[in-house]
Amino acid sequence: MKNKIILLSGILLMLSSAASAQESIEKVLRAIENNNTELSALRNRVEAEKLGNKTGIYPENPVAELGYLYGSPAAIGNKTNVIFKQSFDFPTAYRYKNQISDIKNVQAEIQYQAQLKSLMLETSLICNELIYSNSLLNEFSRRQKHATDIANSYKMKYEQGEANVIEYNKAQLNLLNIRAELESLEIKKSALLADLTRLNGGISIEFEESSFKLTEIPADFEQWYLTAENNNPQLIWLKQELELSKQQVKLNTSMGLPKIQVGYMSEKVTNEQFRGATLGLSIPLWENKNAVKYAKAHALAIESMEVDNKLQIYNQLLSLHQKATGLQKNVDDYRSSLLLFDNSELLLKALDAGEISLIEYILELSLYYESFDTLLELERDLNKTVIELNRFM
Repeated sequence: MKNKIILLSGILLMLSSAASAQESIEKVLRAIENNNTELSALRNRVEAEKLGNKTGIYPENPVAELGYLYGSPAAIGNKTNVIFKQSFDFPTAYRYKNQISDIKNVQAEIQYQAQLKSLMLETSLICNELIYSNSLLNEFSRRQKHATDIANSYKMKYEQGEANVIEYNKAQLNLLNIRAELESLEIKKSALLADLTRLNGGISIEFEESSFKLTEIPADFEQWYLTAENNNPQLIWLKQELELSKQQVKLNTSMGLPKIQVGYMSEKVTNEQFRGATLGLSIPLWENKNAVKYAKAHALAIESMEVDNKLQIYNQLLSLHQKATGLQKNVDDYRSSLLLFDNSELLLKALDAGEISLIEYILELSLYYESFDTLLELERDLNKTVIELNRFM
């Protein structure tokens, strides 16, 4: 009865500690968002890209020319020419250039948010593995204490001639295996904590949670998906890219219209001087040939990509939703069955009464241990799936 109470208490503790686990994970996520060096570098790059997107959208620089020509014969005097001129694209081109630069700046921010979400996903998955490792560490610590008691008991029995060498060795090997598993789990935990430290800009993070957070699986997938789609950086970026391509079509059309050049010109020869305005007009024959056709083809390609990406992401999330729902049912059923069919108390009574050998006890107990480990694996896989499902929320 004692073991069953311990098992029930452990499962209830896991459920009651879920909120605490969520708070711990959120704390880690906030720390890494503030300290991650890659994210900081990307933030600086985004700001630089924003400035870069605002270059090249203004009129060309004005041009000033000065000519001083020596006359021959000298009697006719020298000539002085002064020219100021300014070229302009067709007026609508500047509006489209500015709109395109704004869209590119939005895309730069979207790329930053996409990297942030990717980083948060990676961190959450590491935390999920740490919770699993901590759960196993706690469980194997209990198993080690139990195995130590058994090993010490059979050592005394062996020394008193009440147990044979095979039983003595089996008890010691059982303890040895559990200790080895504990050491392996400690190594795995250290590696996971090192990953968190790397993501946190080299600042170490302690994470001792051993209970999985509450899993929230959306009941109405279609309604939930609409929100996920609107929060998906990849789809948001493609929407902006499609709008960008449409603006590019308009810009290329404007760039195919005549350019205007206005200026001022002064010419001075001996006692004569001429001043006046100049007006020039470019003839768009070859420079932007096929530019509009290319922009329209590119816009069509982006539109096709958007449709394909929506379909791919929808099916991917639908698959994750179905997987999470199935895993949730498995976890609930398995947890109930494990409580119902726990034989650990009966096995211990049978061992104490001499009805089964130590070897039989350890073999039967290992089946229960495997079942409990399977429950933890299912909970880990369920939470991993839910994390991946909700990564855009």
